[in-house]
Amino acid sequence: MDRRRFFTLSGSAVSSALLAACDSRGPRSAERLLRYAERKNEAVERALMRHSAMDAPASARLAGNALPSYFISDTVPIWDESQRGKWTLEIGGLVQRPMKLTLDDLLKLPRTTERVNHYCVEGWTAVEQWTGVRLSELARLAGARPAARYVDFESFDKGYHESWDIESAMHRQTVVAYGLDGRMLGPAHGAPARVYSPTKLGYKNTKYLTRVMFLPNRTGGYWSDAGYEWYGGV
Repeated sequence: MDRRRFFTLSGSAVSSALLAACDSRGPRSAERLLRYAERKNEAVERALMRHSAMDAPASARLAGNALPSYFISDTVPIWDESQRGKWTLEIGGLVQRPMKLTLDDLLKLPRTTERVNHYCVEGWTAVEQWTGVRLSELARLAGARPAARYVDFESFDKGYHESWDIESAMHRQTVVAYGLDGRMLGPAHGAPARVYSPTKLGYKNTKYLTRVMFLPNRTGGYWSDAGYEWYGGV
């Protein structure tokens, strides 16, 4: 059975079960079943996650200006140094060497450029080229401890954050990005820096990044706390 057929049958089975739960046992039973289905989905997504490169085809065109500018705030968040001081990225939690890095510090670290597919939960896909520092490199520099099983990415956009599993965070193409399509990030796409990985749906890739915390437990997130799937894998 191919992957598409598998997910079609799995989705049909879960949908039927949810309808039955809603009809026969009420909303609490449906909520429990939804949580159960999410755990099963996460197990499947973890098993299918590609640990190798997830490059977009060389022939694929970059989205460029066609890439939607999506943000939570009513206005695009902008880091104003006159009010906030110099932007820094804090690396903390279960690490041996907590750090605060400026944008200049990030620019001096080994850089990578990843040409990958971006998948939005709304159904659209675009090819993007991200430049930045691998999160695994930052984990190495900070000395992330083995007990760190999750990573929380915090934003200056009204406290927005999302937490990830450590495996996705350490994927070779997960980066703290400061560049998009050959240019420095603009405010609409998360300046000064954001997390990006082709292993996750768009809503998991926190913009306006200010803190990366290595943690023993998952801490939810803006969207997962609102009912979206926590794992958010591609």
